[in-house]
Amino acid sequence: CREVDWFSLASVIFLLLFAPFIVYYFIMACDQYACSLTAPVLDVATGRARLSDIWAKTPSVTKKAAQLYTLWVTFQVLLYVALPDFCHKFLPGYVGGIQEGAVTPAGVVNKYEINGLQAWLITHLLWFANSHFLSWFSPTIVFDNWIPLLWCANILGYAVSTFAMIKGYFFPTNAKDCKFTGNFFYNYMMGIEFNPRIGKWFDFKLFFNGRPGIIAWTLINLSFAAKQRELYGQVTNAMVLVNVLQAIYVLDFFWNEAWYLKTIDICHDHFGWYLGWGDCVWLPYLYTLQGLYLVYHPVQLATAHAVGVLLLGLLGYYIFRMANHQKDLFRRTDGRCLIWGRKPKVIECTYTSADGQKHRSKLLVSGFWGVARHLNYTGDLMGSLAYCLACGGGHLLPYFYLVYMAILLTHRCVRDEHRCANKYGGSWERYTAAVPHRLLPGIF
Repeated sequence: CREVDWFSLASVIFLLLFAPFIVYYFIMACDQYACSLTAPVLDVATGRARLSDIWAKTPSVTKKAAQLYTLWVTFQVLLYVALPDFCHKFLPGYVGGIQEGAVTPAGVVNKYEINGLQAWLITHLLWFANSHFLSWFSPTIVFDNWIPLLWCANILGYAVSTFAMIKGYFFPTNAKDCKFTGNFFYNYMMGIEFNPRIGKWFDFKLFFNGRPGIIAWTLINLSFAAKQRELYGQVTNAMVLVNVLQAIYVLDFFWNEAWYLKTIDICHDHFGWYLGWGDCVWLPYLYTLQGLYLVYHPVQLATAHAVGVLLLGLLGYYIFRMANHQKDLFRRTDGRCLIWGRKPKVIECTYTSADGQKHRSKLLVSGFWGVARHLNYTGDLMGSLAYCLACGGGHLLPYFYLVYMAILLTHRCVRDEHRCANKYGGSWERYTAAVPHRLLPGIF
């Protein structure tokens, strides 16, 4: 049991209190104030509106939204648990089916059924079949129930996080992989169990990180585009750009889902409110703000602006993907590969694992990894900037995503580097001397 420092505790309590309010504020501002972030504050400050008036105008949960949301999550659980992956059998280069994760701190290697791409494809095929042939529901259904669905997502987010905490205390999947602190709030937020599971296959982390929220992301955007066409008779080029660039990002996630098993979320984070509520509420509601904004403000960009946004988004994606590919190739071949046509430069290092064993390792200082220590995050940020720029410069709201991603990825840099400095010691200092910048070559 370890103690929590006051700064971590303050951050945890701040997020628990304010993250749900931030989501509500953004969605309410679009619903009642045409996406203005300052108007609600000014209205309350000058007495034109009371908080109770704003709350009274907010749609509450409805039976239709509850049924929709239950159906949605149940459908995704079935696609995850009941349908083994067949995409890897006919898609060259795609890694799916049963895959192994990284070794957990307790020395366990979990197996996962990787079938997210299949779930995404089936869900979207059904969506398009409904839009063009079946007409079971209107393509604007998500937008039309957006705030009632927010309450349903919150109920699931809190229920899952609370269940995961109780499970961690009373019936953990692996007791050795639990991490307790002396603080209830920290345990609730950051999670106790490393890999909570129900049965052999239902993995909380992989399901909530990758299914209801990320599969919904592209559907939500499509629903916003349908609403824009219903309201204005056309879909603007800005809406098309947001749909296309974010769909590339989502498809990349599912194409590389097996690789995702080796990332910080799966390898280091425990499953608590941060992931449970975050994946159910924060991700689908705040990552889709650009599309929501464009329903209220249909921006039609000049051709040069639109082309610039597209190129920035594609370049950002290229850097993000190729940087990750280089690191992956380097790891898989133990450095016996070519990066940018040359033998990779490396820094040899040793580290001691928890069981006292000494290990050798190599740090890559070639290709994108010689330009900056986290250039994959830089590519990610360029993509984020492109989504925001697609919305023009009329409002602050669409730019929240960029600010959030900048904070998130900078925080990840610091966390990554703190862990690496502890692990590699002097070798890490040699590495940071060889590659002095974190995200922006020459600046930071």
